[in-house]
Amino acid sequence: MPEDNKDLRKLVHDVRGPLNKISMNAELIKLVLENNMPKEKALAALDKIIQGCQECSQHLQLIAEHKDSE
Repeated sequence: MPEDNKDLRKLVHDVRGPLNKISMNAELIKLVLENNMPKEKALAALDKIIQGCQECSQHLQLIAEHKDSE
């Protein structure tokens, strides 16, 4: 497999971590709202979602730069 493909696969793999974190925290917020749990849990999960979105943005920028360098 060419080195460029390995690099791109790693970058795509690196994006999956933050996306999984976003998904899990969105599910947590849903549970908090459905079960009248303390809003602090939802707020903490929202902070993690925001952080995950920022991480995804950084990884996507790396992918874009990788494609531009080809």
